[in-house]
Amino acid sequence: MRGTDLLATPEEEELPHLWQKPSYDVLLKALEKLRVEPPVWGLKVSSAEILKQQTACASAHQRREIIIFLSLIIKSGLAWLETDEEREVIWEEASKRTSERCGRTAMGEIVRRWPFENSGYEPFSLTIREPPLTGDSLGLKTWGSSYVLAQLLHEFGSGPLAHLFQAKTDPMDVLELGSGTGLLGLAAASIWRANVFLTDLPEIIPNLAHNAALNRELIKARGGSVEAAPLTWGGGEDEVDPRFRSGRRYELVIVADPLYDDNHPALLTGAIDEQLALNSDARVLIMVPQRDEITKGLTRMLRQGLEQQVNPLVCYHENIVAGEDDWGDANDDSEADRVGFWWGIFGRDQTANC
Repeated sequence: MRGTDLLATPEEEELPHLWQKPSYDVLLKALEKLRVEPPVWGLKVSSAEILKQQTACASAHQRREIIIFLSLIIKSGLAWLETDEEREVIWEEASKRTSERCGRTAMGEIVRRWPFENSGYEPFSLTIREPPLTGDSLGLKTWGSSYVLAQLLHEFGSGPLAHLFQAKTDPMDVLELGSGTGLLGLAAASIWRANVFLTDLPEIIPNLAHNAALNRELIKARGGSVEAAPLTWGGGEDEVDPRFRSGRRYELVIVADPLYDDNHPALLTGAIDEQLALNSDARVLIMVPQRDEITKGLTRMLRQGLEQQVNPLVCYHENIVAGEDDWGDANDDSEADRVGFWWGIFGRDQTANC
């Protein structure tokens, strides 16, 4: 994670004075130094620590100076610059720097790099694009739970899910439900060297496919592959990609942070049952942040739904890990809260009447 280049110019550097009519190159360089990136956190580093690092080099006075500087640029006609094109670039960059200081929702499109470092594999980073968060855009933001679960994949692969990988000579097929921006599924393909199918609602697929393309070469070099395709939980045949219609072919299904409404547990339960293989080795790995009593209740509904299937799914392993969550009304990722992330691994109950 970069430190001092994320927020303000170093103390010894002064911002250009517009009355001196600074050149296009000088203005652009200054604006680039003021770029703010959204925090990337995980199990080892909290968002609070990252934000502390980001703001360490900028005093309250400096932050005020930055806002004044940006406002003056936006208001200025920049008449001394040579072309309209140069003026448009400077105005646009100043507007971006201003919106970055107004929280994630105001930032527009962003591209983040998410690092993965573990003694069990060679470190790598995934590149994830998040489009502007406008309207109903839950699937266009990378939620904290995806990163938390992704960082645990190596432990699951060598632990409670090891039986699935040890018996395979070829890369394993893995299905992710509700992929969103794809961080979890892309990490699974990289860490498990698996063929991962990323799925979500049709309107989410363009960005999901874009992120798959951004990381395809890296994943291929690590022995995995990724594909993105629409899969609507509870949808009709025309809403399901042909490759998912045969059903019950995946021995491993993964899901992170899938419950936002009362109807989601039943819909997700149905999707899992339709896609998860019936054999005794098949598993589904789920993570749900326990934000409040509502999400805890949705988690209970999901567990009950899985247990009540004709081919019941029982919980073989579960735990709660601490992590950073950025759900809520706040526009700024700095509002992330420390919450418990419940994960569970389910499999078919072979004692039931299947």
